[in-house]
Amino acid sequence: MSKIAERPEPRKPAGQESAGQAGAPPVIAGENAAGYERLLARVSHALNPSDALEEVWIRDIVELVWEVNRLRRLKTGLMAAAAHEGLAALLAPLLPDCNVKALAEGWATRDGKAVEKVEAALAGAGFTLDHVAARTFAARLYDFERIDRMLTVAEQRRAAALRELDHHRSDYAQRLRRGFEAIEQGEAAA
Repeated sequence: MSKIAERPEPRKPAGQESAGQAGAPPVIAGENAAGYERLLARVSHALNPSDALEEVWIRDIVELVWEVNRLRRLKTGLMAAAAHEGLAALLAPLLPDCNVKALAEGWATRDGKAVEKVEAALAGAGFTLDHVAARTFAARLYDFERIDRMLTVAEQRRAAALRELDHHRSDYAQRLRRGFEAIEQGEAAA
């Protein structure tokens, strides 16, 4: 009794796996899962994985690109969210008899009177929003340094994954060349 070997189903390109195979996209609240899937599809199309290992590396690379972009957005978001802290620190010597914390919070919520008073105080001292950003950065320096370290690690991991993919492809190409050389030598000897 002969058995016919079943042909395996063709593998879907990276980015088209079912959620059970590759897991859900690594998105957090406020991020767009469809945007992640588009990025995965574009990178998969550009790199054209030839086997399961390449699919894994490509998914890792895309997740690291996503993480790097997320961390960059978080830095920007932190600067905006903490601006009232930098403003309060900048206003403290300018308005010693004022509750600068409450004033800065009013400015952050765009309370008309608070915005007016802050703008007048900043203009009177020759300060701009760049000065507010500088004080905000100084107030949250530790947080920015941590995010930068996380960015560096993610970028290093992404570079390593790209090197592994490149190394894998190089090894595969060398094996192919040796195989073709052996075939050609065999044909020449025959």
